[in-house]
Amino acid sequence: MKKVELLAPAGDLEKLKIAIEYGADAVYCGGNMFSLRADSGRMTPDQLEEGVSYAHKRGKKVYLTVNIFAHNDDINSFGQFMKNISDIPIDAYIVSDPGIIFWFNNNLPDAELHLSTQANTTNYMSALFWHNQGIKRIILARELSLDEIKYIRQNTPATLALEAFVHGAMCISYSGRCLLSNFMTGRDANQGKCAHSCRWKYSLVEGERPGEAYPILEDERGSYILNSKDLCMIEHIPELVASGLDSFKIEGRNKSIFYVASVVGAYRKAIDEYYKNPDSYEFNSSWLEELNRASHRLYTTGFYFNKPGKGDQNYETSQYIRDYTFVGLVKDYNEETGFATIEQRNKFSVGDTIEVFGPNIDSFKQRVDILLDELGNPIDSAPHPQQIVQVKMVKPVHQNCMVCK
Repeated sequence: MKKVELLAPAGDLEKLKIAIEYGADAVYCGGNMFSLRADSGRMTPDQLEEGVSYAHKRGKKVYLTVNIFAHNDDINSFGQFMKNISDIPIDAYIVSDPGIIFWFNNNLPDAELHLSTQANTTNYMSALFWHNQGIKRIILARELSLDEIKYIRQNTPATLALEAFVHGAMCISYSGRCLLSNFMTGRDANQGKCAHSCRWKYSLVEGERPGEAYPILEDERGSYILNSKDLCMIEHIPELVASGLDSFKIEGRNKSIFYVASVVGAYRKAIDEYYKNPDSYEFNSSWLEELNRASHRLYTTGFYFNKPGKGDQNYETSQYIRDYTFVGLVKDYNEETGFATIEQRNKFSVGDTIEVFGPNIDSFKQRVDILLDELGNPIDSAPHPQQIVQVKMVKPVHQNCMVCK
């Protein structure tokens, strides 16, 4: 049985490396132009080159997002951008604009092209059309059910791969094609500048009563009428595989390395366990607990089983659930002394109970009994961002393990 690909977000070089260390088969990232993350989640050509080299040495792939909807002024600069990265062996380019696809077909005909979810592919005829334009993979619209995906798979050739989001933030607008941010703030979501206006508080104003605002849902915290829950399909790996998908995609290029590690690590375990013996596979609730370490909204299965109803919206708050705080990244471990060198990400102190997890180790909890500064002097707490400290560990750890509390 061909194993499904686990595709992870890589908002920067550090996140790319963490995603691969925690089990991603491939990552998707943005360059410094033409990605739908205009203000963050991008890499310079040098960083991109280093990231691709890092991935390829470990047998992993890197897909570059160039999926904005281009205006006339973008076309010439796009050619220059591609010239600047022409020596980097990128595995595939994620595109959405027909003009950009036309550019690739005329200038880089051998490049592998993946069609972005922004293109709203919802049926097999559209998939066949794009395949005839040279597209090798379709990232399906989020508005499809598992049955619809299965039907697309049955009516398209094996030379066309299918990918879909399985985890992360959901856009209230159709496959992310939204004008709300542009209208309200002048920031165009289709140019990578979304202000997430859909998650703001709203009230209702009747035309004959200007200035009298009524909350749409009575709640002292406001009304979040367009605020979707987060997608989470980790409990439904068998159904996703049975639909015929080739790649499971995780959303979150703007999320932290802690989010990437928690989510990728949990899905990696679930997918691997399924392929060990599909007939006897059982979901392990601990994988969901691992997911929940990272900040998240309430979960939904989106459109996969039915069209979302009121239970798939969160009308009370747009805030994340944060039960854990990411306090440090392990940079080194001394087996003789049992001390881990940790780069602090949030304050922690002697007496705190911390949890440590990472690839190829069982997570564990312990009390911080001994905390040293970089020079080995005892300290009571680590309050400074990215402060280098040492913690006495009760079990062995390794580089890139996560420490939280």
